[in-house]
Amino acid sequence: MRLHTLTVRAFGPFAGTETVDFDRLGANGLFLIHGPTGAGKTSVLDAVCFALYGSLPGARGKDDSYKSHHAPLDRRPEVRLECTVRGRRVRVTRFPRWERPKKRGSGTLVENQKVVVEELVGERWEGVTTRPDEAGQFIGDLVGLTLDQFCQIVLLPQGEFSRFLRASAKDRRASLERIFNTGVFRELEDWFAEHATRLRREVEAADLKVRESAGRIAETGRSTAPEDTEELWAWASELSALTAAVADEVAPVVDSVAEAREEAARALAEAQALDRRRTRLARARAGLDELLEQAEWRARVDAGLAAAERAAAVLPLLDERDARRTALAKAALVRDQARSLLPAAIASAAGAPELRAAERGCRDSLARAERLRADARRLRERREAIARFDRHLARIDETLERVRTHLADLPAAIADLGGRLGEAQGRAGRVEAAEAALAAAVQRRDAAAEHGRLSAELERAEAAHREAVDAAQAAREHVLSLRERRITHMAAELALGLAEGEPCAVCGSAEHPAPALAATGSLVTAGEERAAQAAADEAAQRRSAAQERVAALRERAAAALERAEGRDPGTAAAEVAELTRQRDEARAAVDEARRTEEELEGLADRLERTRAHEAEQARQRSETAAHRDGAVEECDRLAAALHEALGGEDVDLDARVQDLHAEAELLAEAAAAVEEHGRAAGELDTAEAALAEALAGAGFADGAAARSAALDERERRELRSQARLHDDALAAVRATLEDPELAAVADLPPPDLSALKAAADEAALAAERAVTLRGLWRQRADRLAALRAELRSRLDDCGPVLRRYRIAEGMRALTAGTAKDNTDGVRLSAYVLAARLEQVVAAANDRLYTMSDGRYELRYTVDKTVSDGRAQKAGGLGIRVVDAWTGAERDPATLSGGETFFSSLALALGLGDVASAEAGGADIDTLFVDEGFGTLDEDTLEEVMDVLDRLRDGGRAVGVVSHVADLRHRITGRLQVVKTAAGSHIRHAG
Repeated sequence: MRLHTLTVRAFGPFAGTETVDFDRLGANGLFLIHGPTGAGKTSVLDAVCFALYGSLPGARGKDDSYKSHHAPLDRRPEVRLECTVRGRRVRVTRFPRWERPKKRGSGTLVENQKVVVEELVGERWEGVTTRPDEAGQFIGDLVGLTLDQFCQIVLLPQGEFSRFLRASAKDRRASLERIFNTGVFRELEDWFAEHATRLRREVEAADLKVRESAGRIAETGRSTAPEDTEELWAWASELSALTAAVADEVAPVVDSVAEAREEAARALAEAQALDRRRTRLARARAGLDELLEQAEWRARVDAGLAAAERAAAVLPLLDERDARRTALAKAALVRDQARSLLPAAIASAAGAPELRAAERGCRDSLARAERLRADARRLRERREAIARFDRHLARIDETLERVRTHLADLPAAIADLGGRLGEAQGRAGRVEAAEAALAAAVQRRDAAAEHGRLSAELERAEAAHREAVDAAQAAREHVLSLRERRITHMAAELALGLAEGEPCAVCGSAEHPAPALAATGSLVTAGEERAAQAAADEAAQRRSAAQERVAALRERAAAALERAEGRDPGTAAAEVAELTRQRDEARAAVDEARRTEEELEGLADRLERTRAHEAEQARQRSETAAHRDGAVEECDRLAAALHEALGGEDVDLDARVQDLHAEAELLAEAAAAVEEHGRAAGELDTAEAALAEALAGAGFADGAAARSAALDERERRELRSQARLHDDALAAVRATLEDPELAAVADLPPPDLSALKAAADEAALAAERAVTLRGLWRQRADRLAALRAELRSRLDDCGPVLRRYRIAEGMRALTAGTAKDNTDGVRLSAYVLAARLEQVVAAANDRLYTMSDGRYELRYTVDKTVSDGRAQKAGGLGIRVVDAWTGAERDPATLSGGETFFSSLALALGLGDVASAEAGGADIDTLFVDEGFGTLDEDTLEEVMDVLDRLRDGGRAVGVVSHVADLRHRITGRLQVVKTAAGSHIRHAG
């Protein structure tokens, strides 16, 4: 893989758009990336990682917002990388997640990360994908490296490999697993451990089941199970056979006891049956005597029932005769009362026909009086109608006079309102122009006020900006002063960390004859320097924020002045007030025109309604006059007719009609009463004749005798039921006495039931105990046989599980490094990583030999190192350093700073070669070596540069990231990262 160009915008420390031309830098094969601390050298490498993988390595990848704090808020961050991988030219453009200002209103919106992957096909770039997941899959398949592998192989971070060189086996294993992806072997170890644990649980569960079965057998057979599992089967078999034999021997004894129980039960049952038959015989004889004593009562019941049947036929005729007598008495009373209300001349001698004739004559006179009374009523109604007509005509004439007066006044009022409406409409036409002018004036007034407010804020912001600039400059000068003092007294600071007998971190010697001493108050700690640097960074951020606020306020103030059109707040406010008055006058004219128009429409409508009202009143007067003339004519006709019918007399027709109606009703009631009395007398005669005939036929002397013999239906039903019960009881007693079984026991002695019952109970108890005993032994024998079979099944199941567990436990111990066969005590994953580490050490030694002038060589070992401490199972991934000058092996922790650097560099290069081959053999044509050169002396630096020169073989480009000044003279191709207050910039040289 070869990098061509990298373009960043608003990313990390780069506020603007910066481009790195790797083709130009790598023309000579070796180039330098240099600049002051914090300028952004490492950020160039971070941009390469982000373009390819969308994330950064280590702790820097936890922050998903990579936008530069130096860039304007609305500048979108972007990273674009163009490279060639496996012969394919690819361009990857990524836009990190960022918060952009809202287009409307205040606040921000979050835009998630986006990506565009393109490939050069011929002379044209063609899109590959715009989806982050597809882009990650495409880059991963093409490069063949994960993010961690890429950082270890391409970037070669010296700090991490110096830690790798001195790390414990545990930490070294974690790094190698991350690079070589050997987690499958760790997962295999875990699987064997889990598998062995699961099988151990199965063995324990199977053994528990065997012990459960043995416990149930011991409980059932009243025995104690042996502790040895091998003896369980023989013990269970013997116990089951013994119990079955006892159950077989108990059976004959139980059968004999059961026969004795049955014999005693039969004797008791026969005695009880004999006693019941003797009791039935005694009861039947007593019942017969009692029933024979009731024979006379039985005969009286039959005679009473016969007399009641005859009386039942006579009673309806008696009731009918009594009812006819009552009806005749009531009819005579009604007839006498009706005659008492009639005149004496009619009541004394009149019969029913005469009364009916008098009623008809009275009703004829009533009909004639009714007709005359109707005419008189009509005459009164017509006279009242004439009076109403006269009043109505007077009201109509009064209304017509008022309406005609109003009609004469309305035209002049309508003409006056029309003139006023025209004037108001002329003034109302100026409303829209007044409102538009007022809106523009209000905007100018608001803009003038905003300009004044923003000008005051701008003055305060400029003062705050000047203070922030001064504070940031002072903080930076304080940091530089502290750093210079610390560098000056670095030897004294290192001397404070020396301990008797412990090696020096610089020279490695355990003796410290003359440690440096610091002047009083001149030593600066690392914590003080970090605190000062943090304060300086915070001051720089405040300065940037103040600068952005000044720029924003200036833009807003200029825009407000432009919107105010040169007017000051006082002039703009006076203009708004005048235009508001004009607008209000125009709106008032609109309201006046609307009210006048509504009033004019109301007068026109009132004129139409008044004219319609006049016509309606004239029509009603004509109709009312016509109705009055008709009523007068009808009144004259009715008055003449009544005068002629009454002969000129003044008679009260209503009283006459009432008298005739009352007389007719009395005559009708009297005639009906006389007729009803005659009918009641005839019906009484008929009823008495029928009653006399029935009494004679039933054999009763009179009606009283028949009533005394009568019984109601309930009494007859009760007597018949008693007679039937008596007869049924008598027949049943006689049938019982004729039973041969009862006759046979009449002369036998009574049985001794108490003695027989005691003998039967004793035999039943003995039999029950014997049967229970036999059941218990048989149940125990069957239960033991079933449990014995269950024990056999569980013993058979336990064997295969135990064999599988022994195999799995052996594999678990072997892969975990605890088995006896694993003599080195190395885990499987460590064994696999050890093979990779051997390859890495071999590749590293090829370069370390040159860097150390043949003095040092790395050696892989399975033994623990000093860094491993007392950790268990820490072997298998050890690294030792062989010193050819002394022939001794050393722990990497005892190397000096320079020795550690070139050893770590050789290890990093070797690891890169092996990891590259492991990842699929992808060619790495661009490498970066990050820091560490400051610890080398002149000769060692020259040797390291020779090794780096050899890395250029095959057209490979190697970038060295360092701030060591001497490298600028040794390496002609340089990329300088310049740090400024407004963000970092990139410059190419050479």
